[in-house]
Amino acid sequence: MAYLILVRHGRSEWNDKGLWTGLTDVDLTDRGCEEARKTGVLLKDFKVDIAYTSKLKRAKNTLDLILKELKITVPVIESVFLNERDYGVFTGKNKWEVKDSVGEEKFNQIRRSWNFPIDKGESLKQVYLRTIPYYKNQILPELKKGNNVLVVAHGNSLRSLAK
Repeated sequence: MAYLILVRHGRSEWNDKGLWTGLTDVDLTDRGCEEARKTGVLLKDFKVDIAYTSKLKRAKNTLDLILKELKITVPVIESVFLNERDYGVFTGKNKWEVKDSVGEEKFNQIRRSWNFPIDKGESLKQVYLRTIPYYKNQILPELKKGNNVLVVAHGNSLRSLAK
C-alpha cells in the first residue's frame, strides 16, 4: 500500500503578521524552518519516492528542509495547481482588521465557505477545481504504481485534496 503524505508549509513571514498571503511569494520564518525540520524528523520512518510542491517558496523551502532532514533525494515536481488560494482583494490585508471591518459571519465566509466569491480571487470550490484534476492526473498514478508521495503545499490546496 502506498502512502500519500500531505504537509502544509511551515510558518511564513506573513503568517506572523496575520496577513492573507495567497499567491504572494513570501518565505518561511525561522520558526517555519524549524517546523519543517521537525516534520522531517516525524517522517523518518516513511519511505518517500516522489514529492510534489507548489511554485511558492514557502512550500518549496519546507520541502527542501524536510528532504534534507530525511537525507534523501527524490524527484520533485512543482506545480501552480498546488498553489495557495488567491485571496484577491484581501491579499496582504490583516485578517483580524478585516474581521473587525466586515463582521464575524462574513469573515468566516471569506475564510472557510465552499463557494463564497472573493473579488479578483478564488473560492475554495475554485481551488478544488484546479487541484483535484491535477491530483487525479499526476499524483494518483504514482500512488497506483505503489510509490509513496509527499505533497508540500498550502492550507487551502491541501484542504481541497482532503475533501
